[in-house]
Amino acid sequence: MNFPLELRFKILAIASQIAVRDASGVLFCYVKQKAFKLKEAVTVFGDEAQTRPLYTIKADRVFDISAQYNINDMSGQPVGMIKRHGMRSFWRSHYEVQRAGHQIFDIREENPWIKVADTVFGEIPVVGILSGYLFHPAYRLTDAVSGNTVLRAGKRPAFFEGVYTIEALGAMSDDDERLGMLSILMMLLLERQRG
Repeated sequence: MNFPLELRFKILAIASQIAVRDASGVLFCYVKQKAFKLKEAVTVFGDEAQTRPLYTIKADRVFDISAQYNINDMSGQPVGMIKRHGMRSFWRSHYEVQRAGHQIFDIREENPWIKVADTVFGEIPVVGILSGYLFHPAYRLTDAVSGNTVLRAGKRPAFFEGVYTIEALGAMSDDDERLGMLSILMMLLLERQRG
């Protein structure tokens, strides 16, 4: 992958949609969350027209306080799984990323106060427009074995839309990069729903 990746949330859509572009501005993937589903369901496409599905991410249950989200390629082969740490993740977001039953990564929020300020400030009429420009939640994906941060996702200043950047901070295999990026995408969709 050609880092940093830029993620732009489409603002006028019924279901959450994200365009992911690499450092040279080329579309890497397009993410669409299915609307009006009891269980979370996300499809990752290779094009903005949504004609080439690449991956699916689906929740294992309706209530997502401790749900796990299975990531599969289009042939149905498992890529990995991301799981929220239930009530322990209520204050500071914490997710576990697994492959074949083994923990590979942790995703943790850097500073929970930033998300609180962003959410509260964003609800103030008129002034709330500035929240996307003032507060920038960030998340770190760390290697479960070494504890080293390998990817960092952070919100960037933007009016009227959500713009995030994913930066590579350590060396990873192609499979780990793919799983890490897909896990961060799902985590951002879930965190935007939480506020």
